[in-house]
Amino acid sequence: MKIHQNNVLGELGSAIGKGLLAGLAGTAAITLSQIIEMKITKREPSDATVKVVSETVDVKPVSEEQKEKVSQEIHWAYGTAWGVTRGLISLTGLKGLPATLVHFAAIWGTALVVLPKYKAAPPINEEEPKAIAIDAFHHAIYATAAGLAFDALDAGSRNERKIRGIVKHLKLKGLLNKLKF
Repeated sequence: MKIHQNNVLGELGSAIGKGLLAGLAGTAAITLSQIIEMKITKREPSDATVKVVSETVDVKPVSEEQKEKVSQEIHWAYGTAWGVTRGLISLTGLKGLPATLVHFAAIWGTALVVLPKYKAAPPINEEEPKAIAIDAFHHAIYATAAGLAFDALDAGSRNERKIRGIVKHLKLKGLLNKLKF
């Protein structure tokens, strides 16, 4: 069986799959972060996800008791799906911290636009600085965890193996020793 060197659809599928797993890890991290923060600050769980989804796709909890369950289901699906973005970012060649920063900007930027649009949160200019900091912190936790998970899953990718091969070849030739690389 011959392996194609430039299998674009395979790379896309791999990036999406790794992204979904990374999104799941990021969602677990932000969930834990929010649970800890809510215990410290005595804040109640947000119903922002239910508000937005109720407005956009007409999904509503059947009862008030089901509201938190539906909110959590949406939270996990949404967070996991955002991992796909991290996978797509990797296809641009960005890795590590730069990719994580772009991912963070996309996620938090979307939240800052979408939540006020559907009256699920006030606009950022009407928020208290403490609330903004907490929200940014949670989104940074998500992006960092998703980025670390993605990079761990992506270790050993074709491009990384190519680079390692070139570095090994240059070391064998003694070129890197001369450059102190």
